[in-house]
Amino acid sequence: MHLENEIKGLMGLSNKTYHKLTSEQLDKVGNAMVFLSTKIPKLPKTKLLKLLYILDEYSIKNSGIPFFNLQYKVWKLGPVPQGIFIELSDKSFHFDKYIHIESEGDKTYINPKSDFCDDEFSDNDIDLLHLVVEKFKNKSGKELVAYTHRPNSLWRIAAEKNNVYQQLENGEINYTDIILNLGDLVQHDKRKKSIYQHYTEEN
Repeated sequence: MHLENEIKGLMGLSNKTYHKLTSEQLDKVGNAMVFLSTKIPKLPKTKLLKLLYILDEYSIKNSGIPFFNLQYKVWKLGPVPQGIFIELSDKSFHFDKYIHIESEGDKTYINPKSDFCDDEFSDNDIDLLHLVVEKFKNKSGKELVAYTHRPNSLWRIAAEKNNVYQQLENGEINYTDIILNLGDLVQHDKRKKSIYQHYTEEN
């Protein structure tokens, strides 16, 4: 069953099962969507969700500081921020001022509705946005899913540790409530691990 067919079930889950965004996160995620969909016209939803995760992953690996500090769950298509997935699948009330959602058959595309505002972004953030676009703009959603499923990725480790890897890969299940611990990206770097822990405790 395609993930889109499970939206109603996901929306019926307890609010406690997914992370609610702060107003600062909404602004930063919304403007990141504007940036990405401006640089990558007619941006597929799956590709957008993968790029959001990659921005967090790269940022934490580089400095210990999350890009968005989103919560990602272990789903069939990789690490997914459940609340944002639901927003984009339900025509995105919270991101309405930033993006326009276009549906064509069973495909969903993201287009910018406003100009990019960099108020929530550091110089390093802007550099990382450009880096991720340059590195991944020509990759398909399927290729980005493969990237997040690569051996030793957080998604792969969590899926195998929780005995759901084969079920997800075979399509027996499409989503779980398993939350990725992004701190594991820097578990072997004391300085970055400390920065990550301090940042997440403060935010």
